[in-house]
Amino acid sequence: MWIADGWKDYEVIDTSHGEKLERWGDYLLVRPDPQVIWDTLRVHRGWKKRNAHYHRSSRGGGEWEFFDLPQQWAIHYRELTFQLKPFSFKHTGLFPEQAANWDWFGGLIAGAGRPVKVLNLFAYTGGATLAAAKAGAAVTHVDASKGMVTWARENARSSGLEDAPVRWIVDDCVKFVEREIRRGNHYDGIIMDPPSYGRGPKGEIWKIEDSVYHLVQLCASLLSEEPLFFLINSYTTGLAPSVLSYMMSLEIQKKYGGTVRAEELGLPVTQTGLVLPCGSSGRWERS
Repeated sequence: MWIADGWKDYEVIDTSHGEKLERWGDYLLVRPDPQVIWDTLRVHRGWKKRNAHYHRSSRGGGEWEFFDLPQQWAIHYRELTFQLKPFSFKHTGLFPEQAANWDWFGGLIAGAGRPVKVLNLFAYTGGATLAAAKAGAAVTHVDASKGMVTWARENARSSGLEDAPVRWIVDDCVKFVEREIRRGNHYDGIIMDPPSYGRGPKGEIWKIEDSVYHLVQLCASLLSEEPLFFLINSYTTGLAPSVLSYMMSLEIQKKYGGTVRAEELGLPVTQTGLVLPCGSSGRWERS
């Protein structure tokens, strides 16, 4: 398991009965987590002193209950700053477990000793984009949601990266990749964080089990002659880490050599010493 243990502004304090108690900077949130199937005593005072609580509905979805939480606030990871706000389906605009991947590919970029171009697909609010840019890469950030791209640009400004070489693209990721192939563009690193299900800006339907392998095939043809890395993230239940590694072994390692690994991502739990699993990642790097 790859554990994101470098945070100072974020922690999972405790987990119990389908929920996790988290500290996001100065604020405590309680949010549901399907991995938390155990029921332990909630001894930490934060369970009762929470600033907000997201309640899952038995009919699907849910809603926030606010006690004392600003509409927006910021937290930091190393030299990066992220703007947070609670929005639909329990999210805050950041997945802290991804810091384990930021550190990994950031080190590869910084140590490359040459210009590096990175493509970030399904790029959300830009955590990976900012980490790559901070390490010295020129990044193309692609997401189908205009609102998410706007949020990512706000995070870039907050992190002092507003002038970094980042292209901000609002587009369907598959169609963008197809156009980049026709243009003859290439990248030294590719990051993708595809959703289980989604729609593009023109209603294009994405189902990960039907579409992700084809996208990996397309992206393999976008890699440069000497690529550095390829990263696939997945939060889809039932898509095992080994599936991620098989796709990259077939489409990338077969051509470029290097090494492929896939593991769960995890966050340490302060109260119990456990590690909370948080999705999976597959990594390829040129050795």
